[in-house]
Amino acid sequence: MDNAGMKKGIVIKDDWPGYSLDLFTYPEHYHEDIESVYIPHGVIMNRVERLARYVMDDFEDNIMVLCVLKGGYKFCADLVEFLKVLGRNSNKYLETRVEFIRLKSYQNDQSTEELHIIGSRDLSFLRGKAIVDTGKTMKALLKHVETFEPKMVKVSGLLVKRVPNMADSLTDYVGFEIPNQFVVGYALDYNEHFRDLNHICVISKTGKMKYKV
Repeated sequence: MDNAGMKKGIVIKDDWPGYSLDLFTYPEHYHEDIESVYIPHGVIMNRVERLARYVMDDFEDNIMVLCVLKGGYKFCADLVEFLKVLGRNSNKYLETRVEFIRLKSYQNDQSTEELHIIGSRDLSFLRGKAIVDTGKTMKALLKHVETFEPKMVKVSGLLVKRVPNMADSLTDYVGFEIPNQFVVGYALDYNEHFRDLNHICVISKTGKMKYKV
């Protein structure tokens, strides 16, 4: 596989059930609300470190990271931290600034038609996002970002869902390509719950009903 292919992510098969909850630690109050650990925290961190290496290879001196809140904050923070660590341990250091923008397009586990963009008016080089699915949200955000005439734009997504018209073509650095599965944890939420899970997990029917609005 070439380098561009590796940037497109680790492919998780449609029939992957995840790991048993008994193998990991997690907040006990979520015991009945999640079915399995889909991607363990350690695997997430290792993949984010690799994405940081791709970014280091592609940029020369400085970048601006646009963090998409709320679901992208842990991914963004870890990516930026790995960039700093890699810079300290090499002869190349990327001066990194971080700005924040908030998108809201989900209610329960469904993407809504309305997209709200709230945030910075100083956007340029690179931004990270936690989930890219049909591409509707990302296309709207890219259109917004381009109005600020950035020198270059790269998209980093922790997860890309395998759905019709999937948005992998919009995403330059992908952590994992996953089935059309609604997942929570690592700052990804279901109606503002589950952000405190370190692992990415599959929500159970009980969890969906308990926290439905």
